[in-house]
Amino acid sequence: MRGTVHGTVAAGFEPVRDAFADNFAAGGERGARVTVYRDGHKVVDLWGGTKDVDGDLAAGDAPWGPGTAQIVRSATKGVAAAALLLLHQRGELDLDAPVGSYWPEFKARGKERVLVRHVLSHRAGVPALDRPLTPAEALDPDLAAAVVAAQAPFWEPGEDHGYHAQTYSWLTGELVRRVTGRPVGEWIAEEIARPLGLDLWVGLPDAESARVGRLGRIEPPAASGGLRLRPKRNVAEAYADPDSLTRRAFGAIDPLPDENDPEYRAAALPASNGIATADGLARFYAALIGDVDGGRRLFDPATVSLARGEASAGPDRVLVVGTRFGLGYMLHGPASPLLGPGSFGHPGRGGALGFADPESGLAFGYVTNGMNKGVTADPRAQSLVRALRDTL
Repeated sequence: MRGTVHGTVAAGFEPVRDAFADNFAAGGERGARVTVYRDGHKVVDLWGGTKDVDGDLAAGDAPWGPGTAQIVRSATKGVAAAALLLLHQRGELDLDAPVGSYWPEFKARGKERVLVRHVLSHRAGVPALDRPLTPAEALDPDLAAAVVAAQAPFWEPGEDHGYHAQTYSWLTGELVRRVTGRPVGEWIAEEIARPLGLDLWVGLPDAESARVGRLGRIEPPAASGGLRLRPKRNVAEAYADPDSLTRRAFGAIDPLPDENDPEYRAAALPASNGIATADGLARFYAALIGDVDGGRRLFDPATVSLARGEASAGPDRVLVVGTRFGLGYMLHGPASPLLGPGSFGHPGRGGALGFADPESGLAFGYVTNGMNKGVTADPRAQSLVRALRDTL
C-alpha cells in the first residue's frame, strides 16, 4: 500500500474507508480521493497516495492532499448538462426547440430536426466528424463549433442514440454561448461553481494549476474484479477497428491531447477536460438534489425528473453495449452501475465518477490520477459504490 489513507467517515460508513484502502493495497490505485454527502452534509472524505501517478511517496513525491484536484474526463459531461438544464429551468432554453433556433448554422445537412433534448440524450446523430480536429483546433471554440455545425448526421436525429464522446463539448458549449452570450467555462464558474463553493473548473485558472495531480495510465491487477460485459462485440473490439463509429467518436480529436498540458487544462471542453476535487464533484451532485450545508440547491424537483427520466436506452451505436441516459446523465444499469434505480450521474473514462441518488439523499464523487482502460465501470469506483450500498 502506497502511504496511508487520510480523512474521516461518519459512523456507519466505515465500509467505504475499507474499500478505499483496498484499492491502494490490491487495486493498483496511485492517488485518489472519495467524498460522499448525505442530505447535504459530508459523511465521507478520504484521500491517499501521490499526486504523480508515476511517482513514489517513499522517494519524496508530493502526497495527495485534501485540496488535490484532478482531470475527470467525461464526468465533466454532468456539469455541462446542468448548465443546459438550469437554463431550461430559468426559462431561457426550450428543450423541445431545434438546436438551429439558437444556433442557425447548425441546421446544415439534415440537422434541422435536432432538438436540444437530443443533444442531452445523445440522440443528435453527430458523435463523430468526417475530419478529426487537431488538438489546437479542438481548443478553438469558434472553429470547432463551425466544424460540428457543418457535419452531416450519422443517423436520423432523434431516431437512435450513441455516445457523443467528444462532440458533446461543442454541442453543449455552443448552446450555452448562443443562449447566454458567455463562454461555457465562464458560465459554469459564475453560475454553478462559485455560488456553491466548488473546487471544480471547466477551464482551469492559472492560479489553481499547482493543485492538479499528474494523470497517467495504470494497469489493474490481473485478479481485479469489476463489471465484465460480454456482448457480441465489446467496446474495446469496436475501438480497435479504425473504421468503426466507436473509434471515430472517441477520435474526433486526433491525435489525442496531452491531458497534463497546461494549455489543454486551461481550455473549456465540457465533454472531457473538467478538473475537480472529489469534494467538488460530490458537492455539485448534492446540490442537484437538495440544499448543501444549508445553502442553495440547483435543480428543482421537475428538473431532477428530467435528469433521471429515461430518454435513451438500448444498444448504443458508439459504446456498443446497452446504455441508459436521462437528459444529460447516465442512469443506473449494467453498463454504468450507480447506487440504485433512481441514481443519475456520469463516469469519466478511466476512473472518475460522480452521481446523485435522490431516494437515499446520497451524492458521490471519486477522482483518481491513475487511468484504467475502461470507459464506464471502473473497478475501483465500483468497489466504493458497492461499499456505499452496503452502508444503507
